[in-house]
Amino acid sequence: MTAEIIDGKAIAQRLRTDVAKRVQTLKAERGVTPGLAVVLVGEDAASQVYVRNKGLQTIEAGMASFEHKLAASTPQADVLALIGMLNRDPRVHGILVQLPLPAEIDAAAVLRAINPDKDVDGFHPINVGRLANGERCLQPCTPTGCVLLAKTVMPKLGGLEAVVLGRSTIVGKPVAQLLLREDCTVTIAHSRTRDLANVVRRADLLIAAVGRPQMVRGTWIKPGAIVIDVGINRVPIADGKSRLVGDVAFDEALAVARAITPVPGGVGPMTIACLLQNTLQAAEAS
Repeated sequence: MTAEIIDGKAIAQRLRTDVAKRVQTLKAERGVTPGLAVVLVGEDAASQVYVRNKGLQTIEAGMASFEHKLAASTPQADVLALIGMLNRDPRVHGILVQLPLPAEIDAAAVLRAINPDKDVDGFHPINVGRLANGERCLQPCTPTGCVLLAKTVMPKLGGLEAVVLGRSTIVGKPVAQLLLREDCTVTIAHSRTRDLANVVRRADLLIAAVGRPQMVRGTWIKPGAIVIDVGINRVPIADGKSRLVGDVAFDEALAVARAITPVPGGVGPMTIACLLQNTLQAAEAS
């Protein structure tokens, strides 16, 4: 058996196309252009590339893009003042603060300062609580993308035994909440879980988000399972070069699973697509 490779790029493109159509409808019916403000503090190279891609895709979807690039030395008070201004700006429906922030800035305080109804990353404690309570909210982008990818293979996930490998507040915990909403039976496992391989082997649906390159071997995968690999790990190869790999040993899993996401080209493209969807939803609710 060779697994189906879940094409995150193509699925994300379809989602962005749908978002763009809904944006045009919102403009025509209400005269509202969804606006996304991105705040970047510092000179982190990867963050700069990510912010640039977000801006390009925001504009491509017909939305307004507002980029605020601040020096790494910017005081926390100034960052909070900018967030306050964006909260009050009616043109801005979504606010995203690019992480990581410089060490001198309290990231939790900055994220708490965002209006929860503009919190398109879904990180504000109020949105975390709404998600846990099963209420309507702006959902974290990467976990939402994971569930959407799984549903392209099996539209109804109810009754599946799902194992989430990783317990971060960014992916592990929220994706577990989303899978509970889909009526899965959910186990959260992590690096200190006893007999980890056998716990993972129970999964009809595996979400791997532990941040360890190729930790999950093919022998850990239940035959016929759906595998969503969130990991993005850079590993060295010959001549001082490197390549990206996931948390799952892809070639091994390919021979066992029903379907699997590649790295790169799996979960990654869905994150920005879901960010645009959240911005649209915030604008529709405004």
